[in-house]
Amino acid sequence: MEQERVAPGRIEPGETAPELEASAPTEPAKDRGRWWRGFTGSLAAGLTVLAIGVLVVAGICLFTGAPGPGATLLVGHPVAAALALLAQRVADRRNGPPAAGAGVAVVLFTVSALTLFWLS
Repeated sequence: MEQERVAPGRIEPGETAPELEASAPTEPAKDRGRWWRGFTGSLAAGLTVLAIGVLVVAGICLFTGAPGPGATLLVGHPVAAALALLAQRVADRRNGPPAAGAGVAVVLFTVSALTLFWLS
């Protein structure tokens, strides 16, 4: 038995199949927690820049003989920055309570570093 040839139909951009229209969401899903991750990422990055700045100032003071930051600042800032970056990595790669907890940890590391090293 011979089969009849059928020309392929043309699909225009923007057209959807009727069975897919009912299941397609009307709005894109919101990326929940995006602002929180951006905020904590900014804090972690700022703390890292501050730690690098403290180390650069200590190096300049070492070569010029000027009094510079003490050992507490030279150790504390990089440690706080490393902990904040590790916590931010967890916050970026997880969802839900682990991400929120890691973000809170970034805020706590930043606040504690600024309080201990700059307000004392």
